[in-house]
Amino acid sequence: MATRKKRRTVGLSDSLTVKRSQSDSPTVRLSDHRVIGRALRKIDATAKVTGATIFADDLFFPRMLYAKLLRSPHPHAKILRVDVAKAARLAGVRAVLTGKDLPIPFGILPVSQDEHALAPDKVRFVGDPVAAVAATSEDVATAALDLITVEYEPLRPVPDAEDAVAHPEPRIHDYGDGGNLHKLIHLEFGDVETGFAAADLVREDLFFYEGSTHLPMEQHAAVAQWSADRKLTVWSSTQTPHYVHRALAKVLELPPARIRVIATPNGGGFGGKSDPFSHEIVVAKLAMVTGRPVKITLTREEVFYCHRGRHPTLMWIKTGVTKDGAITAMHFKSLLDGGGYGSYGVASTYYTGALQTVTYPVARYKFQGARAFTNKPPCGPKRGHGTPQPRYALEVHLDKLAEQLGADPAELRLKHLVPPNSLTANYLRVGSMGLGACLEKVVAGSEWKRKFRKLPPGKGVGLACSSYICGAGLPIYWNNMPHSGVQLKCDRGGGVTVFCGSTEIGQGSDSILAYIVAEVLGLDPFEIAVVTADTDLTPVDLGSYSSRVTLMTGNAAIQAAERAKEILAGHAARKLEIPATRVVFAGGRVFDAEDPKHGMAFAEAVQVAEAAQGTIGTVGSYTPPRSAAKYRGGGVGPSPAYSYSAAVAEVDVDPDTGIVTVPRIWIAHDIGQSINAAAVMGQVEGSVYMGLGEALMEEMAYRGNRNVVHKIPSLLEYKSPTTLEMCDVVTYLVEDPDPSGPFGAKEVGQGPLLPVPPAIANAVYDAVGVRVDEVPITPEKVLKALKKKAKGEEGRVGPTRFPDIPWPEPIRVPPPWEGGDGGAVPVVAAAPERQH
Repeated sequence: MATRKKRRTVGLSDSLTVKRSQSDSPTVRLSDHRVIGRALRKIDATAKVTGATIFADDLFFPRMLYAKLLRSPHPHAKILRVDVAKAARLAGVRAVLTGKDLPIPFGILPVSQDEHALAPDKVRFVGDPVAAVAATSEDVATAALDLITVEYEPLRPVPDAEDAVAHPEPRIHDYGDGGNLHKLIHLEFGDVETGFAAADLVREDLFFYEGSTHLPMEQHAAVAQWSADRKLTVWSSTQTPHYVHRALAKVLELPPARIRVIATPNGGGFGGKSDPFSHEIVVAKLAMVTGRPVKITLTREEVFYCHRGRHPTLMWIKTGVTKDGAITAMHFKSLLDGGGYGSYGVASTYYTGALQTVTYPVARYKFQGARAFTNKPPCGPKRGHGTPQPRYALEVHLDKLAEQLGADPAELRLKHLVPPNSLTANYLRVGSMGLGACLEKVVAGSEWKRKFRKLPPGKGVGLACSSYICGAGLPIYWNNMPHSGVQLKCDRGGGVTVFCGSTEIGQGSDSILAYIVAEVLGLDPFEIAVVTADTDLTPVDLGSYSSRVTLMTGNAAIQAAERAKEILAGHAARKLEIPATRVVFAGGRVFDAEDPKHGMAFAEAVQVAEAAQGTIGTVGSYTPPRSAAKYRGGGVGPSPAYSYSAAVAEVDVDPDTGIVTVPRIWIAHDIGQSINAAAVMGQVEGSVYMGLGEALMEEMAYRGNRNVVHKIPSLLEYKSPTTLEMCDVVTYLVEDPDPSGPFGAKEVGQGPLLPVPPAIANAVYDAVGVRVDEVPITPEKVLKALKKKAKGEEGRVGPTRFPDIPWPEPIRVPPPWEGGDGGAVPVVAAAPERQH
């Protein structure tokens, strides 16, 4: 120990000072060139060039540093000056970063590369990160933030989407479709005016769906390490390690092969961890600068700023129907409040108009969608990504049409279902379609015909249906490579290891891989080891989003397992002296179908094959079929398969307080084929829980007159259902196997949420005769509608106008039944259309 404390000096590099420890003074230099050499190999080039002080204890015994982010107090402002000098001098601070240290932008979509890890020149919402500190403790890092001086020049904030339409200046971003409008979409499939003219009834309605956040139990967190061989490893609570890997390579300008991203066991995501985030890039840069592992854990308040949750969406819908309820034409408009950055927003906007056609036949369809930039935390994908909002509007709208037609809402829907194996007006290819069976289940189970319009005042039932994709048909960045890959290794001890890039976020995707491989190879699932979500060890899977994992990784796993089975069967057949066609895999054995006792253990079959040809390993991959849509924007909506759901909600409404309680929901889901029925039912019930919260209480509320500050960024104030508010759930699984799914399976992670809010809204109307055409359906809104009804006015609360938006010329695509081939017809350029 005495030798360790002795101070020795020699200069090796004028740009480097090495101290024995932080408390040593004066500077201690080390004379052993070999020691210095080992130290230098652990120091990032940035530190050597800048003359940073490196502590010897840190080099040889690197301890974790902790990072904190300084966030903007302004919703919209220019950054004039950032002074970090005082923070950098604080004892325990190891590094401070600002926007100039990370100048390269990033984003999840190629068309929206508009984010910086730290804002370099402008902030766009309260909470936008401006600077970062790495220190020996979180307390020191937090104290350092208070020592950073930032001079801002405030700009006029844009508080909501309608304000963004009305005020194109000052622009939040310098790109987009004009002013503060990020994206404008105008698609027309057939002449809707002709369809309206042919209708017996035409109705228009306005709806609003408030934004909400994901509320995972686990906050966002990441750890980064820069190794002696100049390789970066990032552990992150992410749903998309592949896309985080791409963003890190771009922003840090590192070769992708020198970056490893590991998605850690994830305490909930629901879409909120689907983007690459600034904190992931910041900790990586801090690890490179300091040479030490760096960890960041966001506070719950910061998670509200990260957000990427449900877009607040204003919707207008006009539908023409015949006397029996057949839809002759539909025109749908949406205006999304996108917040400060692009995120998945372009895709979200398309999704608000994509899936209206896959439940009920729509002869002619027109969609106009707009996404606005505002000075709020950016919105993105939340469970159901862009589809719960329009599904809510459509299903409530259909109930209003049914009432005008004098029809039972359930019977109206049952009469008009999209047929299986058909093509919709907007060229979505429907495969299996179990919605009819779902409707019949919930109608019978809830005793719908006995209750609808027949319950005592204050009690009511409501019904709604929905559909969702089983994975997106196209990747986020255009390429011809598979969407999911699996590698399989058969061990001579009888075990099988599955390697896949898919991410377990609590939905059971790891176990699905084990079940599928075990089923093909005739093994117990516990004999299957699963390695996932590690960009160094596993083949690419695009991530856990869009309910894609079971179908896509499942199909890749089947292909890999079938290839392994074929290899093993061939060698086993020769050993057993039987044709390969008679080889059966079951019960951990490989045997003759005609003489089951004649066989061998699975482990022996692997050994026989390995002796004959070497290590047994196979691969599988999956690429969705090509879409029938050829028009611009046709990449959003196509899917290998569509799941279907139907729900009936029963409500009690107190006319004195406006409080709505939901005692029970009956829900049926077309799962295709259940691989694990218990896990499927858990996902259905989780969707009901989340839909219940969105319908009755959840909202991302801001103080519009107080600088667009988030009103309730904590679990104490953001209202979400507890066990006291959660309803009983009666779940029916409808199995209608789809040939596109593994063993016929379809998605269940997101689709069952969609019918819950509109079913509750329709039930409230059945109970007290008033319409709340916006969610959440709070007691204040119910009371307001009841008071209006008592005065003889329309018993309704909801939006009253859709703003005038400068829509572009439509992309006109003839539907299939009008001779269309999925492509747009040429149009002559004209002045922008303005519609009210």
